[in-house]
Amino acid sequence: MSTASSAWSGPTDLNQSPISPVSPDTAWNQPDPARLMVQNPSHQSAQSIDGDTLRPRAGSFASSTDTVVRSRTNSEVNPAHTSKDAYDDVSWSDALKPDPRNETDFQVEDNRFAFSPGQLNKMQNPKSLAAFHALGGLQGLERGLRTDLNAGLSIDEGRLEGNVEFKDVAPSQHTSTGKAPLPDITSVPAPVSASGNGSSFEDRIRVFSQNKLPARKSTGFLRLFWTAYNDKIIILLTIAAVVSLSLGIYETVSEGTGVDWVEGVAICVAILIVTVNDDREVKVTRSGKTNMVSIYDIMVGDILHLEAGDSIPADGILVTGFGVKCDESSATGESDQMKKTPGHEVWQQIVDGKATKKLDPFLISGSKVLEGLGTYVVTSVGPYSTYGRILLSLQTPNDPTPLQVKLGKLADWIGYLGTAAAGILFFVLLFRFVADLPNHPDKNGAMKGKEFVDILIVAVTVIVVAIPEGLPLAVTLALAFATTRMVKENNLVRVLRACETMGNATVICSDKTGTLTQNKMTVVAGTWGSDQDFSQRTEDEDVKGSMTTSAASQQLSAPIKDLIIKSIALNSTAFEQEKDGSIDFVGSKTEVAMLQLARDYMGMDLVSERGSAEIVQVIPFDSARKCMGAVYRVPGVGYRLLVKGASEIMVGVCTSEIINIDTSKEGLDVEQLSETRKQHLLELIDNYAHKSLRTIGMVYKDFTAWPPAEAKNSEDSSANFDDFFHGMTWIGVVGIQDPLRPEVPEAIRKCHSAGVQVKMVTGDNVATATAIASSCGIKTEDGLVMEGPKFRQLTNAEMDEVVPRLQVLARSSPDDKRILVERLKALGETVAVTGDGTNDGPALRTADVGFSMGIAGTEVAKEASSIILLDDNFKSIITAISWGRAVNDAVAKFLQFQVTVNITAVVLTFVSSVYSSDNTSVLTAVQLLWVNLIMDTFAALALATDAPTEQILDRKPVPKNASLFTLTMWKMILGQAVYQLAITFMLYFAGDKLLDAHLSSNPEMRAKELSTVVFNTFVWMQIFNEFNNRRLDNKFNIFEGMFRNYWFLGINTIMVGGQIMIIYVGGQAFTVTRLSSTLWGVCVICSIACLPWAIVLRLIPDYHFGIVFNAVVNGMAVVLRPLSKGCKAIGRGIRSFFRPVKRFTRCVVNKQKSEDTVELDSPPANSADPEEASKSLEQNKQKSPERPTTPPLVVVPPITITTSP
Repeated sequence: MSTASSAWSGPTDLNQSPISPVSPDTAWNQPDPARLMVQNPSHQSAQSIDGDTLRPRAGSFASSTDTVVRSRTNSEVNPAHTSKDAYDDVSWSDALKPDPRNETDFQVEDNRFAFSPGQLNKMQNPKSLAAFHALGGLQGLERGLRTDLNAGLSIDEGRLEGNVEFKDVAPSQHTSTGKAPLPDITSVPAPVSASGNGSSFEDRIRVFSQNKLPARKSTGFLRLFWTAYNDKIIILLTIAAVVSLSLGIYETVSEGTGVDWVEGVAICVAILIVTVNDDREVKVTRSGKTNMVSIYDIMVGDILHLEAGDSIPADGILVTGFGVKCDESSATGESDQMKKTPGHEVWQQIVDGKATKKLDPFLISGSKVLEGLGTYVVTSVGPYSTYGRILLSLQTPNDPTPLQVKLGKLADWIGYLGTAAAGILFFVLLFRFVADLPNHPDKNGAMKGKEFVDILIVAVTVIVVAIPEGLPLAVTLALAFATTRMVKENNLVRVLRACETMGNATVICSDKTGTLTQNKMTVVAGTWGSDQDFSQRTEDEDVKGSMTTSAASQQLSAPIKDLIIKSIALNSTAFEQEKDGSIDFVGSKTEVAMLQLARDYMGMDLVSERGSAEIVQVIPFDSARKCMGAVYRVPGVGYRLLVKGASEIMVGVCTSEIINIDTSKEGLDVEQLSETRKQHLLELIDNYAHKSLRTIGMVYKDFTAWPPAEAKNSEDSSANFDDFFHGMTWIGVVGIQDPLRPEVPEAIRKCHSAGVQVKMVTGDNVATATAIASSCGIKTEDGLVMEGPKFRQLTNAEMDEVVPRLQVLARSSPDDKRILVERLKALGETVAVTGDGTNDGPALRTADVGFSMGIAGTEVAKEASSIILLDDNFKSIITAISWGRAVNDAVAKFLQFQVTVNITAVVLTFVSSVYSSDNTSVLTAVQLLWVNLIMDTFAALALATDAPTEQILDRKPVPKNASLFTLTMWKMILGQAVYQLAITFMLYFAGDKLLDAHLSSNPEMRAKELSTVVFNTFVWMQIFNEFNNRRLDNKFNIFEGMFRNYWFLGINTIMVGGQIMIIYVGGQAFTVTRLSSTLWGVCVICSIACLPWAIVLRLIPDYHFGIVFNAVVNGMAVVLRPLSKGCKAIGRGIRSFFRPVKRFTRCVVNKQKSEDTVELDSPPANSADPEEASKSLEQNKQKSPERPTTPPLVVVPPITITTSP
């Protein structure tokens, strides 16, 4: 059994190998004096000309920035989590320590390799030189993974013989200086031969998996249908529909006429409405030969070849490389080109104690190779790779939205009340019917059965009226309307539920690169000479007296401008390229930024400048001297050397500076550069660096002849750079930064005013992240800044203390972002996440709402997101918040309207049925069909189409635990219900006397007219009350914005027209008769009075209403508690009645699921297919509870690979 198979091990003693095995308890708890020693000059900024090594001084490897940065010294956070230089002074004992929540990746049974997948992943998540060192460097990986760095894996490898112990690949000794010799591989006498037995790479697949992702099992039709149907409102509707349809058909058949069955059919229709990359190959060396292998067949230990343009298919360590640079912006959020250093060179730097943060041998899956070629050893594939972890995190199921949870509770509440009301009515009418039977001995069985059916119809009618079947439709209509309008405002909603969720978002976790910033390096500030400061931000307070870039460029004299243009254009390796009809610069992001400055503000023509210049020598960039240069011929002068590079170095070699640079001067004026002026320039550069700007200095020197006499010449007649790189003249310095999007600060201000916190989560260093966060308004005085590696090590309890004040999470990995979102959700926050890169995928999926960028976003980010910002504009999030709140308001408006209708209709139906001698309601089934279905649909359309107002962002988000109904809403609901019931009861009980002169003398016609008046008044009260429900607050202007909402006006016109037509032509179907003008006037006047009555209700303070309301509710709770228990008992009886049906449905669904599982998980026992053998091995693993299990594998291309022919 391998030592690494059961637990992690790491160094705890200076006399012990940094990767020798010890027990985990000892390793994790003992002090760790063994530290990775680094050297960094204290007075030299770690800056250079190319993007892969250029860093601000504040972000250098020897930075003194705290892991947790505070603006207040009295912070109460545990100081153990604020240690300085945590990443610089890396502990070997912590380098391979399992992160919380990932311990299973470190436990592998019968591991025939020296390392577990979790240990290998520690090198990339995040990049860790300490982990690379602890694993023994490239030679340790070679031995531990049983591969060969030159020949690769054996093509005949099957089941491996013997084990390689963790201690076998460790350096043989370790001294207190931090230096360790390279491992002596030849001295390890371990059997590592491969056996031909078993399928190809059997043990390697078992331990490290394949470069494929676990399959997500498809869901059968029955399960999908049951999931959609399993809603309490829909189930109650089904019961009501079946009963109503059956009884309606019975009446139609028995009497020959009737339309009651229409309601059942209509409800059934409503229920149906509600429920119803290619494979690529890469170059791999195996058995000493280069072959083309599918990306799905890549194994840990394989030696892969890289070329410019390739996408990296798996994590690994660079073995050999020539100028390899990678774009990792989509995978890590880092906007720079990352220069890769071969692993052997990195190891030697560690051994010599010269390791710096710039050393980067790590290749991350999902990133792209921009330049160079090389080979690398694969260390993680499939679900253990960086890209694989991101894709796996996207397979998590969605949580129900807060609105869905609340509507579910509302459905329960309505179901109980509706059932209780129907039950009470049924038994009251039934008792009266039974008691009245002795008084009518002449009734036969058919007549008695008919009366009993009538009682059932009334009870069912109450249930149908009580259930707001228009509610799901209202929610859907509100979301559909909002998403349609949001597309016009650059928000493409992929997941409908995200729209309403965004309205109550309390936290936005935003990526920096490409989201808050433009992901485009730009010269944002600088100084020409030593005095003329300029900045793209005219309000820049950090550069006092600075002018805009445009103004500064216009004031330059022609000779000075020409010198700057040539210094940028000739001393550069970037070039122009036509793309999509426009000319763009291609090359180092730093050089591209300077070329854009010269073109946009100084009128540079790159082709013309380079074509007219006679360049005699080019000095390429060198990371040791941190500069590059070019020499060209100047008529009348001789030769001019142009140099640009790390600004502190440029100042150090200067003895003079240009002066008098404004347009009134001619020629180049130069004067001696004094020590005072030098110090001024260094302070200026330091000021830029503290604002997280990358500074590039430009200098020049004239020569009469070339090569100069004092310089040594090489064989190709070029001069030795070091011989003449002195006595230079200072031109200026520029500060380069990935600038903020101009609309971001205002958008963040609006977020704060709306009660939404904004947190920045980025892979950049603390200094850069803090500077950006402060400039856009995210970072406040009492906010916290923390680094991902330390954040990840916190316990859940410690995270819960830090997260509320955490505003910036720097150097974060995808897992850090996901964990942050999870903790925020656990604290009750509604979380939105923005991002554009692949690395943002886990957080986008875990969040309640994920925003991706439509232009710069990767496909993974778009797939993981709920909403795509089509214009990549952070301020579009404000639009989403506004529309989300408008959706929630629309649902609240509809609920306020609907519950008022339902209360009035249920009570009116109940009372009139009990009062009626023939057990019938004043509102017939067909009339209730109009009220319930037609008016519900129209009301939903009318109330769901109001656009958000500017004031909608002036309030705080609604808490998750807040009720659907506010006190103001209950005041309007109950107040309007009382008024409507008073009017309808007055007309029903006293209308015969009050309207005596205007009613027909025919008793039958008189009763029909009176019932028509009640029905007509009831409907018109709902129409006018719809205007009241356009406001949810106590303000009086209910017509605000109404004339801009053509939907509202049109829908109300249709409802008014429909009601008039029903009264005039509805006749027999609706059981109504035509009314006289006087009776029409009575109906309309009684109805329109609900508008001034609403003003009276709004004048009642919510506080006083709340006192009365709570007292009444508490009293009713005491009285109705026994009734509630009775209703629950009835409900249990109903559930037990339908339990066989549910059991049968579940049996069918489970049977289909079982068949799917057998199909996916049961390969042939003796299959020779590697894929089938892999699945069989995974099933065997699942039988052991002590080791992690891997679901069946499916071919899912993790990335797109571009290879050379």
